[in-house]
Amino acid sequence: MTPGPPRVPPQVHGFDRAADSYERGRPDYAAAAVRFVAAELGLRRGRTVVDLGCGTGKLTRALLPFGAAVVGVEPTGGMRRVFERELPTTIVLDGVAEAIPLPDGFADAVVAAQAFHWFRPRPSLREIRRVLRRGGGLGLLWNVRLATTPVSRRINELLHRRREMAARAPGRPWKAVFAEGGHGFGRLRRRRFAHQQVVDGATLVERVLSVSVVASLRPSARREVAEEVRRILADEGVAAGDPVRIPYRTEVYVARRTGRGR
Repeated sequence: MTPGPPRVPPQVHGFDRAADSYERGRPDYAAAAVRFVAAELGLRRGRTVVDLGCGTGKLTRALLPFGAAVVGVEPTGGMRRVFERELPTTIVLDGVAEAIPLPDGFADAVVAAQAFHWFRPRPSLREIRRVLRRGGGLGLLWNVRLATTPVSRRINELLHRRREMAARAPGRPWKAVFAEGGHGFGRLRRRRFAHQQVVDGATLVERVLSVSVVASLRPSARREVAEEVRRILADEGVAAGDPVRIPYRTEVYVARRTGRGR
């Protein structure tokens, strides 16, 4: 028998060891972006939303105040452990986007934050469509770090070098699948929202250590990256404990489930 594709890309396994760094270092999402997603997907009391690739629950906790029931789905044990610690009353299931462990028509909405690029697009969209009720919606979010300050520019350069050293592309292409059609979703609409994270130096180190290309390194290489971040901060005159502003753009994509799909 020919083996099927791996359950998750190899890079994702690094999140197991980096889950605490992810929780401490990753930014939340722009409040205006979250409000937009909640309004577009009709998230309110009596509705159910599935957070695919929910990680440590960064988006989940932002959605809970809107009143909808949120169910997380996350394939890595380290991330689920932190999710359960931070959100002990919210359900998180072991599962992947290509095989969601929920019944047909379970949800009014599905979201994925900082995750959809890891999924295999076509099988994931089939599964998402399966668990959505008729007329349900899909929301995808990413925080994109902007190179508009000296520190953020140098952090971006550091991570770019690491990706080149790893000789592998992070994630999978997905926008073309929406453009091709036949996936059971309507037009993909995009909105952008200004955002920023203000952290101290130690938290910025955690942020960089949580990036997949760094999280998957051996411990000695991860320590080298941490020292490089500290050198960047020192070079830019940032003392220990000083606030560091990291600019982002939160990108949001939404689409509605249609009546037809393969």
